Amino acid sequence: MALELRNITKRVGGDLHIKPTNLVLETGHFNVLLGETGAGKTSLIKLMAGLDPIASGQLFMDGEDVTAQNTQTRNISLVHQFFVNYPHMTVFDNIASPLRVAGMAKSELEDRVAEAADILQLKPMLDRRPHELSGGQQQRCALARAIAKESKAVFLDEPLANLDYKLREELRDQLPELFAGRGAVVVYATSEPEEALLLGGKTALMNDGCVAQFGTTADIYRNPQTLLAAEIFSDPPINVAEIEKRGNEAKMGFNISWQLKGDAANLADGNYKIAVRANHVLPFQTEEASVPITGHVLVTELSGSESSAHFKAEMADWVSLARGVHPYHVGEDHQFFMNPSECFVFAPDGTLVG
Repeated sequence: MALELRNITKRVGGDLHIKPTNLVLETGHFNVLLGETGAGKTSLIKLMAGLDPIASGQLFMDGEDVTAQNTQTRNISLVHQFFVNYPHMTVFDNIASPLRVAGMAKSELEDRVAEAADILQLKPMLDRRPHELSGGQQQRCALARAIAKESKAVFLDEPLANLDYKLREELRDQLPELFAGRGAVVVYATSEPEEALLLGGKTALMNDGCVAQFGTTADIYRNPQTLLAAEIFSDPPINVAEIEKRGNEAKMGFNISWQLKGDAANLADGNYKIAVRANHVLPFQTEEASVPITGHVLVTELSGSESSAHFKAEMADWVSLARGVHPYHVGEDHQFFMNPSECFVFAPDGTLVG
């Protein structure tokens, strides 16, 4: 089973909201749409689900052209970030609702609901109504409905966004297992790079209605082909600066320089851009993090076992992310150290060159 998009576009008035998009989304793993709010993730899901008309291009499900088919005919499930359950129905009836619409026999319907409720730990709550459930339980109910329906494609549009941190973490860990082996194409939209990495599978990086890069999630994270792709797939924001290459030396700003190695050393002399993730800019020196950068500390954050500092350096505003608690003082200068071997090097047009 595969979901194939061939030059799919969407128009709103005279504006092109989804530019020509080609993707092949397959079963056996999560297919993640990653991008900021407004990047086009929900718009693309609505096109695939049949909720919005396709302006041009074709959509194929398992080799069949379904471009003109309505949502019901496509046999899909959609789970939103909001808890979409029928308030007047019990949990059992909410899960069973698409099966009843399909005219399924009572015995099979009951078996399907029981299996989905068991997987989502909802069996003790089958007689309750949505208002009697917690937020996490309501979203479990929506997920159970998608599982029971056994759809060809399941679209999860930021389904954990409105849950508290603990529930999000718990459900996120369970999701790949919930849909494993069910033969459905699973498409998951998120604005969080960390969530994409945790889900694995394949990821389409989205920006302004376009797919910037698509491939195996871990590979895209390690090898962004453009500066835009690196920026989409980084949280905290990736640090970017211009450098001048002369011989084997890279110079950044007026006072920062280091010796280039590997592919970067073989580039033609000239001006480039580098990008380095925040966890490779540390508040202390190591053998790898050896290029000193003086920064004026603007904001500091402590999150669990990590400390981050946003600082103004001579070339740009950058971010450092390091394990442990570090003694930053807002408004004062602090010495940071960059790992040059972890820098991506881009041409002035943003394409990866080293």
